[in-house]
Amino acid sequence: MNAEKQATEQEFELRAGPLSMRFENGGLRYVRLGRYEVLRRVYVAVVFSFDGVARSTFHRNRIGFCVLHPISECAGRPCEVFHTNGETEQGLFPAEIAPHQPFKDIRAITHEILPGLRATVLLEGETFEMEDQRNWTDASFKTYGTPLEPPFPVEVKKGERFSQRVTLTLTGRAPEPALISSSESPEIRLFVETQAAKKLPRIGLGVASHEKPLTELELARLRALNLSHLRVDLRLSEDDLEARLERAAAEALALDAGLEAALFLSDEASDEFPRLLAAVRRVRPRIASWLIFHIAEKVTSGRSCQLARETLGQYAPDAPIGAGTNLWFTELNRHLPPVGETDLPDLPDLPDLPDLPDLLCYALSPQVHADDDLTLVENLEAQGATVQNAKRLSGGRPLAITPVTLKPRFSASATGPEVPPESGELPPPVDVRQPTLFAAAWTLGSVKYLAESGASSVTYFETTGWRGVIEHETGSQLAERADRFPCLPGAVFPLWHALADMGEFANGEVLRTPSSDALKVIGLTLRQAGRRRTLIANLTADTQVARLASADARVWVKRLNGGNLREAMLTPEAFRAKASDELRVKNGELKLFLMPHELLRLDNTQRA
Repeated sequence: MNAEKQATEQEFELRAGPLSMRFENGGLRYVRLGRYEVLRRVYVAVVFSFDGVARSTFHRNRIGFCVLHPISECAGRPCEVFHTNGETEQGLFPAEIAPHQPFKDIRAITHEILPGLRATVLLEGETFEMEDQRNWTDASFKTYGTPLEPPFPVEVKKGERFSQRVTLTLTGRAPEPALISSSESPEIRLFVETQAAKKLPRIGLGVASHEKPLTELELARLRALNLSHLRVDLRLSEDDLEARLERAAAEALALDAGLEAALFLSDEASDEFPRLLAAVRRVRPRIASWLIFHIAEKVTSGRSCQLARETLGQYAPDAPIGAGTNLWFTELNRHLPPVGETDLPDLPDLPDLPDLPDLLCYALSPQVHADDDLTLVENLEAQGATVQNAKRLSGGRPLAITPVTLKPRFSASATGPEVPPESGELPPPVDVRQPTLFAAAWTLGSVKYLAESGASSVTYFETTGWRGVIEHETGSQLAERADRFPCLPGAVFPLWHALADMGEFANGEVLRTPSSDALKVIGLTLRQAGRRRTLIANLTADTQVARLASADARVWVKRLNGGNLREAMLTPEAFRAKASDELRVKNGELKLFLMPHELLRLDNTQRA
């Protein structure tokens, strides 16, 4: 590693009395007063020097600092906003996910950390505003420079100078040391809430984008996941509509799953639907649900829903029709589809439509704004927040989160459900973490938060290939990682095991499993017919110690970690057939040591 790279990748802790923070890649993370988080992050969006001169003329979205306030410490709490004209606004950080900027024209913002102790962030050199990043599952409120109002983007002229400064000040009465002491046990505590269970969402996968047929080995290993459905995207104006439908229907039939058919309409939908109806009558697919999108609409319109119901009901009258967005939750939050009466007084009048959607849907990716491991872990909790808010918007309708992918499928600034071909954008790259233990731990966390919040259905990734759960064929991307991951054709990725562990409890219940440090270790508990299973994941690259409260006298544990990774990926059936280790519960709890990114499966009964 060269000296320049070392300098940019330094990470270390900083401390001044009870004030601590983490220096990371030129920015600050987790600014805390003892155990109380003051700011989640301070970082630079484009450049690291803020006293510079533009050497050429260009257009910018933003250049400068971004400041992130943490959700759990701030949401719903008072703040004071100082504007550039000298006026002061008394406000609240949004409790519900704000569809638009809660504060604009910001020069400084103050909030109370503890009674009598306040934190002020002063922002100089630019006009700032705030957005609620939970819209994209980032667990923070982001204050950023360059307002989004026109003109946007903004032209930077040659010779123009930029200079910015962010200052954090704590003022007021210093709290007692014991109140803010961060000296906590290194052990993380988990416990299972046996009341208020939720149903485990129906879990499915997407059809592989490489468009090659599944092998018999792949089909056998996919059947082990007990999938509910297979998503296929069908563009009604394209010539290969019936061929794509036929291939997806055959794969779904082989997997004993239904089809989640995402239909992309054009302005010629009145002519396209009869063609689709003729195709489905010939192919005879088993439909789990229809998802209705329009290539020119961010959110499904009432007209599109009506056309779909009038036509598709002739083939599968009981199949639910879904409306919403093929983009992020933010579009649903900003452009609510016609779901009828709601209890939200601030919503505009909605059209009185007799044919309403049966379910609401939106997509999800954890790295719309940043792609480091820690950001992906932070954003898990916000997935649940989107479900809680979507339930409020849906009028009680079921929620389908589809699809969930590591990499965004297109730009966050896309103008419609699909990036138009003429935009010149390439297909989304794969994430090299897809075949890693980290991706398995992240997937477990995603299911946890979506399930505990009440999602009805979730569609993850794809069946095979490096956007999927099983390697389809070797390639250049695999060669780069061959020293670390034994990815041969048919090899399963670690997240396949996480989904298999959940698939054995399909149609079961989910019990909330809180963690004392959910950025490090999380748990998901499943229950069905007297069986109970707790899945635990270490979300970090460090060894962790956790204690799980348990009313059982003994449990059986299965581990997936770096020591058995090769076996688990290449011979998954043999790996899963091995007997689990028995653990005795002492004094009502289990003490567990977790290797980096390790997954544990704890059963209250021995597997047959």
